[in-house]
Parts: sequence; C-alpha cells; structure tokens
Amino acid sequence: MSENPEPPATEEIFVPESRPPGPLDEKILAHFPGLVVRKDLTNGLKQNAVVPTYVLEYLLGQHCATDDAEVVKAGLESVQKILAKHYVHRNQAELVKSTIKEKGRHKVIDKLAVELNEKGGFYEAVFTNLGIKKVPISDDFVRRYPKLLVGGIWCIIDVTYEVADDPKASPWQIDSLKPIQVASVDHEAYIKARAQFTTEEWMDVLMQSMGFNPEMFGRRAKLLTLIRLIPYCERNYNLLELGPKGTGKSHIYAEFSPHGMLISGSEVTTPKLFVSNSSGKIGLVGYWDCICFDEFAGKDKKVDKALVDIMKNYMANRTFSRGIEQLTAEASMVFMGNTRKSVAYMLKHSHFFEPLPDKYIDSAFLDRIHAYNPGWEVAPVRHELFTDGYGFIVDYIAEVLKHLRTEDFTGAYKKHFEIVSEVSTRDQTGFEKTFSGLMKILYPDGQATAQEIEELLAFSMEARRRVREHILRIDDTFKRHDFVYRPLAGGAPVTVLTPEELQYPTFAGPRPKASEESAHQTAGSHTVETPTLDLGATAGATQSTRLDSTPPPPQPGHVVVPENTKGWSYRRLFAQHLQGASQIKIRDPYVRHFFQSRNLMELLEMIHDLVPDGDEVQVHLVTQSDPETCVRQEEHLNQITVAFTGSRVAFTWELDHGLGFHARSLTTDSGWKISLDRGLDIFQRFESGPFSLEQALQEARLTRGTEITYLRA
Repeated sequence: MSENPEPPATEEIFVPESRPPGPLDEKILAHFPGLVVRKDLTNGLKQNAVVPTYVLEYLLGQHCATDDAEVVKAGLESVQKILAKHYVHRNQAELVKSTIKEKGRHKVIDKLAVELNEKGGFYEAVFTNLGIKKVPISDDFVRRYPKLLVGGIWCIIDVTYEVADDPKASPWQIDSLKPIQVASVDHEAYIKARAQFTTEEWMDVLMQSMGFNPEMFGRRAKLLTLIRLIPYCERNYNLLELGPKGTGKSHIYAEFSPHGMLISGSEVTTPKLFVSNSSGKIGLVGYWDCICFDEFAGKDKKVDKALVDIMKNYMANRTFSRGIEQLTAEASMVFMGNTRKSVAYMLKHSHFFEPLPDKYIDSAFLDRIHAYNPGWEVAPVRHELFTDGYGFIVDYIAEVLKHLRTEDFTGAYKKHFEIVSEVSTRDQTGFEKTFSGLMKILYPDGQATAQEIEELLAFSMEARRRVREHILRIDDTFKRHDFVYRPLAGGAPVTVLTPEELQYPTFAGPRPKASEESAHQTAGSHTVETPTLDLGATAGATQSTRLDSTPPPPQPGHVVVPENTKGWSYRRLFAQHLQGASQIKIRDPYVRHFFQSRNLMELLEMIHDLVPDGDEVQVHLVTQSDPETCVRQEEHLNQITVAFTGSRVAFTWELDHGLGFHARSLTTDSGWKISLDRGLDIFQRFESGPFSLEQALQEARLTRGTEITYLRA
C-alpha cells in the first residue's frame, strides 16, 4: 500500500543567524515572557508562506518566544514543519485535497469565509486557498466567530472527507476550527510591565513590534509611524495618509491585526461597507475595528456619490441607516493613497487632497478626517529599516489595542494645558481623538509628564491643522483660525504650525487665486525659483527672484530644520554665508564614518561651485578619531584631499586629540561663524545607487532635526 501523499516541505529551510539579544531585547524578554518573538524570524518565514504576519507570529509565539538559540532553532523547525504540512498553498490545493481524501481527516491552515444559503437556511464555508466551496459549517461556529461572515478569518481547521449518499451533498466536512489569535490578554500585567520602560524605550519596543529598526528612525518619524496604530485602539477614528509609493503605508493594516480589514478603495460598495437593504446583512463596519481603504487616491476611480454621503454621516455620527432603522458601529476608517507631486508643488498650485477622486474632495467629507498623516515624511521601505530584534507577537499587541478602545484619554491634557484659540467642534474632536490614541499607545496608564503630554498635544493639533488648512483651500466658507494652546502653569501661548508651513511660508495659507498667481509671475525666462534663507522664524522660504537683481546680504539668525522634511541642502543652508570667503574652517569631531566623509565631500563640491574661475578657497577640517574608525577615516580624508588638488578648493585636515571637543561650526575669514548642533550630519540614511534621486540631490533626502545659528565672528 502506498504512503499517503503529503504536501512537500518548503523549498528552502530558513535557518536564523544566532545573535545575542541587546539590552532592550533582554528587557522585553524579562517583562513580557512568552509574548515576544524575534522579528527577523517572521520575515524569514514569509519568504516561503504567503500568510499574514499575525498568523506566522501566532505559531512563532508558541514555539520561539525565547532568547535561547537552541530552543529558537528547534521551534523554528517545528513551525516550518507545521506550515509545510498544514498551510495550504494555492498551487498545492489539489495535493492537499488528495491528502484529506486518503487520510479521511487532515488539519489545514487557511482563510475561511462563510455565506448563508438563504434557500436552505444553513451556512456554507469557502476555503480561500484550498478552493473548495459550499462546505457545511455548524451554526455554532458562526455564532462564536461572526467575522467568518465578513471577509473571513484565518483558522486552523480540521477537515474530513466522506462521500455522502446524496450526490448533491458536499463530501467535505468541518469537524473543528480554531481562529488564529491570542486567547486572552492580562491588561493589568501589561500596564505594570509598561511602567518598567522609559518613553524612548517603549517607543522602540512598539517600533520593533511593528517590524522596524528604531535606530533608523528619529523621534518624530516614530510618532508618524505609531499614529497608524490609533485606529486599532480608538473607536471611530478617521485617518488619512497620502504619500509617495513604497513607504509601507498599508503594511500595518494588511499584516498587523486580525481586527483590521484592508480593502481596495475601488472595491467599496454601500452593501459591502454598511448594510444590504435587500438582505439586511450588516457590512464590514459592524464586525471590524479598523477598515483601511488602500489605493484610495486616483482621479480615475469610480465613486458612488451616495456612498460618499453615507460615509460622511457615519464618520461624523457613527450611524448609518437601513430604510428607516438607524444602526451604529465603531469601526475606524483609514484612507491610504499615493501622491505624485511634491509638497511644494501642492502647496503652490493646489492642496493636499488633490490626489483624491473628485467626489471625495468634498469639504464636508474631509472635515470628518481627524488627522492627516504626512506620508511624504516617511522614508521608503528598504532592508535596513527592518529589525532583527524582539517585539510583541503582533496578535498580542493587537488584543491589547482592542482592549484600549474602551479607555478615553481625550481630556488628559487639560490638567496641564488649555486651548486658547477659537477652534471648531470638529477640529477639537480631531486633535483630541489623536491625542487620546497616542496616550493609549505610549502611556496606557495615563501617567505622563507635562512635557510628554505637550509633545503629543502639539503633534495631534498639527495633524488636524493640516486637514483644516487644506479644506480652506477648496472651500472659503470655512472659517480660518489658529491652533494655540497655553500651559496652565504659566508661559507664553504656543501656536502650532505644520512643518510644511514653516518650510514654505511663501506658499502656505489660502491657495492664491489664478489672477493673484499671474500677478506674481514674470513672463519668459527672466524669472527663476531661487532658494533663499529667511533667518527669522520661517527658515528656508522659496521666493521668486530676478536674475539681474542683487541677492540680499546674509544676516545673523537662527534656522530650525524640522525632522523628516525634504527640500534642504548645504547650498540652501550655507551658500549665502560662505560666498566670498577665501578661508573656511570646519570644526566637526564626527567626520569618521564613510557617510560622514561623503557629507564633507558634498559640502566641498558646493563650495567649489561658489568660487569664481581663477580664485581659490582654502578649507581646513579639524576633527577627531577613535581606534575603530581611524584607519578608514584617514584613507577617506586623504582621498578627498587628492580629489581637490589643483581645483578651486584647497582642502587640508588635522586631528584634534584634546578632550571635550563637541561644538561643531563653520568659520570664515569674511566674518561669519555658523554653529551646527549636528555638524554636517543633517540627512537621514537613504537608498544609494546610480538611479537614486536621494544620492543625486540633497533636497530629495529626509532630514534629521537640526538647528543652525549664524553669527558675526
């Protein structure tokens, strides 16, 4: 008798590289035993099994939730065997069906959806990957797991096969099923363990739980990423994020939680989303905590205006109607889409909602959006952004976030701050819900300092201000007002502005009328867009300047380069003050690594462009070294010296071996000292290569937050 056929094992066995856990990893393992997993294990397994992250980590959590290398290796082998034996690949469906027939019974891991057979009055299941349909399923399973009826859920299913006497009856039977999710969460234990971490550590724990390497993100970038979790922990929260392709906007909603549903924006219908008037069947909003509309932008999308009207009412009041009956739901709405234009272009010529289908560019609909997350500030996904550290099993943190939906922190800021500007009810609801969500994520016990609360309040008000400012560009009936708060303990009121308003003050504010735009333009090629520096509060404005005009003289002042912004370059920041100098001294103790030497090279290239033919400028670098980098540092700096030999820049360098050398600056013989709090290291790491715009243009890179002061020497 031949052996029963088995699904073949995965083609390549993933063997993790043994690595000791870092200090944060050890802390996570100590306070959340059995609830964390190494994230690179998930990424390695996903190469061979196209299943959601929470499915893989459910299995990894049962077998690999430890830092013991041998246990991890053995557990990983067990998970791979389970996937090889029970996970259904679409191209192996017939082989799996044969296995069930020959054995009579077999467990499979598949996504199961259920439909009601209206004529027969019973439920039938559909196996997504296995491809079998009309499989009878017990009413008891449907009552216990109602999400089977709306989109389906991943399960471990015990399937039997027996040919029935009735040829119309299905030979397939579901003997048992178990949704792949954590059974329960001890919320009090979670709160207690959270108290053992600093805010920075906790941010890093959450970033690693989302699969990202926190070392590659600044604090603002972390907040921009964590805001994507709010729809899971805040009821009826409406989030919009538009940005370039490849920034991982939809990753969290496709992979992170069994309580979220990702659907294409073009697949939305009223019955699917809300209710079918013919059958009375409640749609997605009745069963899911978060519904994300992917690929929401696009002028070519067909949009039902009636659906837009229903969504407006639901997003504002949590209600929708079925005939004369009013129904309520708690699902949060997330809208994700791609932008093709630069931030400056949209500010100058249109608005930030411009990529959306025309029927959604409706001020009443957009006013229901609680926060606009600037996707253009998020770095494109690349290999080094992913972590190999430990993070929560995503299903565990998903259950924690679901529990937090019952909490309310909207008024937690009122102990320390008051809103002193006139704001609309929707504006206040918007930033308060964002604030509440971030408090739940970062401070679930509600214990945060006034400084920590201020950070979240300002960030939340900024996210709502972005909505308000760009509604004003499409509907001038909306009232303009500022977003201002004041500390109750005393101090000056703080006006919250968005980074793009600070970066492009010339284009900020109401969109200019066509007649106003033309009045500011000069015909032909006599006008160019020239970057100039305004060294007051609004640094880095772009203004139109005559070719034959004399540029304004450089002035003392202070510039704040916001974190996660684009459009900045050494030319924009330094050219005015270095122009005309014949000697420039650079003091920066951290020109040690390759990327720091590359920054220096780019500064020297910019200086070279400023020097007229026949002239020369002497540039001298004073830096420091360490035993780990000294050899490569010397090699790089000597190569730069050779590269500029005979050019308009005479470059020299020396090492300062003294202690306490931290201040970084540029000093010229023309009377300027430019103080640099980060030195030349103002750009985040970026994808390099012959076709990388970031490598070719500094303005295309995301910045690290920095401050620059211009002084008369």
